[in-house]
Amino acid sequence: MAIKITRGSGNVFTDLGFPPEEAANLQLRSDLIIQLRKRLATLGATQAEWAAILGVSQPRISDLLRGKIERFSVDTLIAFLGKTGAEVRLTVRTKTQAA
Repeated sequence: MAIKITRGSGNVFTDLGFPPEEAANLQLRSDLIIQLRKRLATLGATQAEWAAILGVSQPRISDLLRGKIERFSVDTLIAFLGKTGAEVRLTVRTKTQAA
């Protein structure tokens, strides 16, 4: 029996069946969380120290590290990245039509 392979769309949230606008928002938040976690990891600090850097409680950092994406808005994640010294830039482009 052959295994059927389906090419992904490039957005796991779209592939999971989320509406396009929600999938785009989830993907953006996911990308921001990944970058924030990378930046915090390079600091080598504890969760309590990260909380102090970002101006939030330690449980909020725990939510971030556990990938609780629904608890963070795009605005909040960009603000957090700014507090780590990051510059966030956004690229907007026209969708390509499916072939």
